[in-house]
Amino acid sequence: MKIISIDKNNIDEEHICCALGNDKENKERAQTKKNWMKERFSDGLVFKRLDDRGKIFIEYMPVEKVWKPVKGKNYMFINCLWVAGKFKGKGVSTKLLNECISDAKKQKMDGVAVITSNKIKPFLTDKKFYEHNGFEVVDIAGAYFELLTLRFSKKANDPKFTKSAKEGTCTNKKGFTYIFSNQCPFMEDFAQRMKKVAESNNIKFKIEKLISAKEAQKTGSCFGTLGLYYDGKFIRHEIMPEKKFKKFIEGMK
Repeated sequence: MKIISIDKNNIDEEHICCALGNDKENKERAQTKKNWMKERFSDGLVFKRLDDRGKIFIEYMPVEKVWKPVKGKNYMFINCLWVAGKFKGKGVSTKLLNECISDAKKQKMDGVAVITSNKIKPFLTDKKFYEHNGFEVVDIAGAYFELLTLRFSKKANDPKFTKSAKEGTCTNKKGFTYIFSNQCPFMEDFAQRMKKVAESNNIKFKIEKLISAKEAQKTGSCFGTLGLYYDGKFIRHEIMPEKKFKKFIEGMK
């Protein structure tokens, strides 16, 4: 299993796993992600994937620059670890995780951190996987988010969720607020789709795009990349197709 590193020298030629389709829609989605990555490489962003066609990758960066409401120092932070389909159960997740651990140790960091949840949730790797590899819960926020770390030193100070993450709110108190970044290639596309559904039901839907790590570190969604709020309160980190979001709105009524 060969692992490829995606960097500024090959990103235009290599696929990035998240949006794999060759159709126009997925190409546009992938490009939003690639543009975001190009601006983050200087911040220490690392993206590695298996040399195959599939959703099999890990993405991480220093906690000081991570786009999540977390405060900490000298930790490597995992943005996303995704192994799907035929690659599950073959040790690929552990192999990718070890790449991150190895890089963190080479940079003399104090450990590796990641956000997951106390139940299965979209875009979050199962907590049990990390616990099996030595991670421990060091902080919690909201209804289900958990911050885990793998310490290299007992003297290390663990990162923590910020005050905004604990509060889980946003400034707009009327209707839906969708706060996102292009760290994920699907977020911008689905923002517009969900907005149309909300407005067709006479519900306000405001979209806010994060353009810096500092902004992301002040959000009320622990996921960072995405937060869906209603009347100013965080409700979930999920993108929903039109039919699902319509049903969700009807359920709220």
